[in-house]
Amino acid sequence: MNDPQRHEATSAPLPDMASKIARIDSLCAAARILPVIRIEREADILPLADALAAGGLRTLEVTLRSDLGLQAIAELRKARPELCVGAGTVLDESMLADAVAAGAEFIVTPGCTQALLEAGIACPVPLLPGVSSASEIMLGYALGYRRFKLFPAELAGGIAALKAFRGPFGTVRFCPTGGLNPGNLRNYMQQPNVMCVGGSWMLEDAWVRSGDWQRITQAGSEALQLLA
Repeated sequence: MNDPQRHEATSAPLPDMASKIARIDSLCAAARILPVIRIEREADILPLADALAAGGLRTLEVTLRSDLGLQAIAELRKARPELCVGAGTVLDESMLADAVAAGAEFIVTPGCTQALLEAGIACPVPLLPGVSSASEIMLGYALGYRRFKLFPAELAGGIAALKAFRGPFGTVRFCPTGGLNPGNLRNYMQQPNVMCVGGSWMLEDAWVRSGDWQRITQAGSEALQLLA
């Protein structure tokens, strides 16, 4: 099916991989912490983003793990243009195209396939592929990728894995996600090959369900203070 909006989003001249790497570096340096957001209620979209922004977290990964993911991205891009909004849990080329059409400014995947990595090369916004092994890093490296999401970070070896990857992959940097929390946040960020970290600890389900936006703001602010 032809989608004019999708065609418009992908018909502009494509940035090269070096430009995309620079863009990822820029947004990760500004973010330091990338909140991973799952939207379950339409009414939560704006107040949840506002709560995170008030705490200093203005680069948001909205996952496509719920039916409201694409709608949330489109709404935030329109209503909160000062925020940087990307799409997470992108699993295939179709989801990638839908996320770009919704306005996602970057794409994050939990893993990588050859087809998805190749689609990322032809994507107008940067793709941060998920990896958990040296072989997956090499798959992306061969196509020009130098920035990856380490996921699930703790189960994939955590800080020990990051230290081991530094030897063979000296130009590669990571955004560890999965199992991070205020207790290990600083240790991850102290690794030379870590550019930022991702997580959802500042978005506890009970806080979101009850609309405790102040608690979310506080948790985000406290996390950033740990990195100061």
